[in-house]
Amino acid sequence: MPDIASGHGNSDAAISPLGMDGVLVRFSRMLSPQANGAAHGFCDAVIAADLPGVTEVAPSLTSVRVGFDITKTNRDSLTRALRALLAGLRDADPAPRRLWRIPVAFGPSHAPQLAEAAALAGLTPDQAVAEITAQRLRVLAIGFAPGQPYLGMMPPHWDIPRQSELTPKVPRGALVTAVRQLIIFAADTPTGWRQIGQSAFAVWRPDSDRPFALDPGDAVQFHAVSDDTLRDLQANPNSNGGATCEVLR
Repeated sequence: MPDIASGHGNSDAAISPLGMDGVLVRFSRMLSPQANGAAHGFCDAVIAADLPGVTEVAPSLTSVRVGFDITKTNRDSLTRALRALLAGLRDADPAPRRLWRIPVAFGPSHAPQLAEAAALAGLTPDQAVAEITAQRLRVLAIGFAPGQPYLGMMPPHWDIPRQSELTPKVPRGALVTAVRQLIIFAADTPTGWRQIGQSAFAVWRPDSDRPFALDPGDAVQFHAVSDDTLRDLQANPNSNGGATCEVLR
């Protein structure tokens, strides 16, 4: 059974065993900006604490896995240390630290499933683009591929399902959607999500000192550009895909 931790503003966090060498700290079973912010704030706190024997600190949407070396610590000691960190953790500030503005082309050749996704959301394609570009979306998690961000949350009517079959390949930079979230793909890959746009922004930069362009907790806002503008951005390796980044706090 989970051990319900007590703490200031984190009284709902639960600590559970996860495998032979791991502990899971879950802040909520439902995704929300507060739970996502708490998970990432706790992740930062665990890393800063540099607890003995900890081998991995991995955040997800609403939880954090803490791995440990069983020759250097044990689950009980680690759980006590994590509970102490939770008790000292203030309510996480879900406000973003950085705001990225990223150009996206929504023309038919770059958004082959926009009309389908819009219809599932009860919108016209133009209405869908207007809603997408009006949102400041939070980077909820990085995963599936290096640097690949899960962005949310879109309004409830965007709670559209994944496809029942895979699209064989969407290109790097593709903007896809399902279950109230958007993703910018890090590489050419198959997917069950629907492609609704295309960016020239690289979220994975293996040759850079900072391979992951985005951090969990960043905000992202898209703005629409023409197909020609996107092609110009794609042709310029120094354009950063036309993206800009503003530090907010």
